[in-house]
Amino acid sequence: MSSHPGEYKRITTKVILNMKKTGEKVAMLTAYDFMTAKLLDEAGVDIILVGDSVGNVFQGLETTLPVTLDEIIYHTKVVRRAVKRAMLVADMPFMSFQVNTEEAVRNCGRILKESGAEAVKMEGGKRIEPLVKQLVDIGIPVMGHLGLTPQSIYKFGTYEVRARETAEAKQLVEDAKILDRVGVFGLVLEKIPSSLAAKVTKNVSCATIGIGAGPHCDGQVLVTNDMLGMNEQFHPRFVRTYAKLTETMRGAFQNYIDDVKKKSFPSKNESY
Repeated sequence: MSSHPGEYKRITTKVILNMKKTGEKVAMLTAYDFMTAKLLDEAGVDIILVGDSVGNVFQGLETTLPVTLDEIIYHTKVVRRAVKRAMLVADMPFMSFQVNTEEAVRNCGRILKESGAEAVKMEGGKRIEPLVKQLVDIGIPVMGHLGLTPQSIYKFGTYEVRARETAEAKQLVEDAKILDRVGVFGLVLEKIPSSLAAKVTKNVSCATIGIGAGPHCDGQVLVTNDMLGMNEQFHPRFVRTYAKLTETMRGAFQNYIDDVKKKSFPSKNESY
């Protein structure tokens, strides 16, 4: 198996774990529609996440909590049609896996069967240990998520950095080890101190994917809309803006409106 970037024909859990071993960083971004997913896949991104962040950036919700299982399945199914190389991971939305193990297993199975996702991602540590073990045992790959977990925002009461205090940091490391032991292939670490993320990365065999967790993780993830500069009200320090699409799109819309108003569009060449 190649260890050089871009030489994998298809990204799988085995490839992700091999990347950790060889030191190749994992690049992960979000998608909720066909065209974005197609561009991400063609660019060579390793993992595409259909995140419950669809609630924020696609549906205009304040939190991710109202996002439903059916909505995740719908968006993942759309993204699946575009993806040829990247690994496709779907978020388990709030209350789709917290009630009991039986219901959670059924819902995870629905996602893989109905949407074409190759893995599910879920928030939580020791609490979801039995569920993760059962899912992995029956062949459903799982990506964990620790640190700032948006589905617990009402419990936290803030989006500030998590695990600064010794007790919470110790628990996070323990949760990471538990999830690793029961078989997660990847672990998102969100908005925690860089030194803590480095410690977790060294102590688990799964690949750590950071978002606001510093450079020592095995990979990085951002919400695509954020890194494209499409959210002018959201400027956290961990988001590097790679484009200013809001300005580009607004300018294009204004030019189109002007052309229509001035009767310069459509031209003769643009008519039949």
